[in-house]
Amino acid sequence: MSDEVLEEAQLPLETVGSRLRRAREHAGVGVAALAAQTRISTRQIEAIEAGDYAALPGRTYAVGFSRTLARAVGLDEAEVAAATRAELTEQQGEDQRRPVQTFEPGDPARVPSARLTWLALAGVALAVLLGIIFLPSLFSPAGTLPSILPADQPSSAAGSAIPPATPTAAEAVVFTALQPGVWVKFYDAAGTQLLQKELAQGESYTVPAGQGEVLLRTARPDLLAITVGGQPVAKLSDMKQTMKDVPVSAAALLARGTAAAAQAPAPPVAGSAAQAARRTSAPTPREQRIPNPRVEASPAPSSLPSAAPPATTVPAPAAT
Repeated sequence: MSDEVLEEAQLPLETVGSRLRRAREHAGVGVAALAAQTRISTRQIEAIEAGDYAALPGRTYAVGFSRTLARAVGLDEAEVAAATRAELTEQQGEDQRRPVQTFEPGDPARVPSARLTWLALAGVALAVLLGIIFLPSLFSPAGTLPSILPADQPSSAAGSAIPPATPTAAEAVVFTALQPGVWVKFYDAAGTQLLQKELAQGESYTVPAGQGEVLLRTARPDLLAITVGGQPVAKLSDMKQTMKDVPVSAAALLARGTAAAAQAPAPPVAGSAAQAARRTSAPTPREQRIPNPRVEASPAPSSLPSAAPPATTVPAPAAT
């Protein structure tokens, strides 16, 4: 039996710190070298070897550091950790005993260094910067979408209003009843009936495309709203009347609206109302008064003085 084994057998009450110190000295490793190897500060190693667990951050750190030091000097780390827990329990006493925490700090030697951490952060920042430069759509999807407007047309951002779309003759025609019980009959040019019924309020009928010329007969054209391609157009009439054989294709309805707009009276010219008021308030020729000018006759050429002839009065012109 070696001297080391005999010494351990003779010292059954040896503390964890003394065992760790003796194993370190037996291995010929200094405190500074052991601190560099385990990344545990020399102050904390000296506190563990002295059994001063109060100088450590907490119970879990004391157990974790003891386990790491035991592995570094060649001792059984599980046995050293159990002995450290037992010593901590004896030092704290029965009234200060707390439940043993299952979490223990990992081996400080396996924790990445500060330099490695900074390198990792720099790599992440570089990857993000390269992504912004070469893949901008990942960070701002709407930033690279091309404009759908022509080059000579200003965008809406410049404040210009885009006019609404004008319906064309190739778009769908829809009739919608504005009141309940609106009787309609749709048929083609050959007289084949397409629909005959009383439409409920809000009920719509779409004129079939590709049917050729479609005609309508109804007694309430004023209660039928019409849209061509989703855009409202003028009604067939604004009053109750019977209408038949009315073409209701998109081209016919659009032409009907164009003709109605052409026949509409022109708007009054600015200032015409004022001119009419002035013409109304101006006096008539009968009401005008024409002054009677007095014409004086020239004296007759005579050597004898004579009295001046009396002035004559020119009568006012008769009113026309």
